[in-house]
Amino acid sequence: MKLSVCTAIVFATVAFLSAASLDAQWLNYKTPGIPRLPDGKPNLAAPAPKTAEGKPDFSGIWRDDTSTSAAMSKAMDSLKPLPWAAAVYEKRKDNLGSDSPGTMCLPWGPLVDLGVGKVVQTPKLLLMLYNGTFYREIFMDGRELPKNPNPDWMGYSVGHWDGDTLVIESNGFNDRTWIDDNGHPHTEALRVTERIRRPDFGHLEVVRTLVDPGAFEGAWTVPVKLELDADTEQLEYVCNENERDRPHLVGKASDDKSVAVAPEILAKYAGTYAFKIPETGQILDLMFRVDKDHLVLEGVGPSTPLTSVSDTEFSGSGITLKFDQTDTKTLIVKTVEGDYKATRK
Repeated sequence: MKLSVCTAIVFATVAFLSAASLDAQWLNYKTPGIPRLPDGKPNLAAPAPKTAEGKPDFSGIWRDDTSTSAAMSKAMDSLKPLPWAAAVYEKRKDNLGSDSPGTMCLPWGPLVDLGVGKVVQTPKLLLMLYNGTFYREIFMDGRELPKNPNPDWMGYSVGHWDGDTLVIESNGFNDRTWIDDNGHPHTEALRVTERIRRPDFGHLEVVRTLVDPGAFEGAWTVPVKLELDADTEQLEYVCNENERDRPHLVGKASDDKSVAVAPEILAKYAGTYAFKIPETGQILDLMFRVDKDHLVLEGVGPSTPLTSVSDTEFSGSGITLKFDQTDTKTLIVKTVEGDYKATRK
């Protein structure tokens, strides 16, 4: 799931489409047969639909709920990587993700991309389709996981029902994907258990538990909430033959040289700022706190200490954040695509 500010903004694509092409791609096509409010909007609080077999029907297009970023941030702080894995993570973080699977036009893996996609459900097979050219198959026909699988990008998955909760067990991942978009690695010993339920029409609740004794201590649990993305369809995205980003991803996070900023100035910037994600309109909370002599960003992945470039500018995770000492209600998020505003709550 791509949950950091860097992912939400830097890799965002702004599409300029004519009205005719919008119709051709069904982006404004009203999803038939769903409950609606008097104003015509989908009624996300309506009862969850059932299949002919009486089980919850997960079919639909889903996106991350706005609460997911904060939950993921809290979960990241509980991950306990082994020394080698921690060293790999620090190197990837310093390289600003220039060697990420996405940058290399490779699948991120199901642990990152589960949050956004289209679910097609049948009694014996559940498909998770992504707007790239890859997918997950969850077999629900009673088969067991393979004992010695050939390592795969998306792994192997089987599912069964526990009441109204779908339980998915997965293994057989290769070690080239990341378990989060910040760069934590895993080994081929990774095992994942997902528990998915649909409490109402418009929401899915997913709890993932990851176990990999070769990369981190104990079990790592990550809660995710998804929201139905009705009245639209996915757009195809193919990176493989047109990758042009990597030559431009130069420099490292450690290249930024920190300057001393007075604690009373840092204190002015502490607080929560509402950032509107350009491509979805969802609101993401950027939370800042002071830790000794620096600012820390929370709510969008693991807690990130920021580098003080000046009294008003701070860098981290490949972006620059600019505050205004005279108007601390506005924060400017500076990216390669342009500048975006966040408003203090």
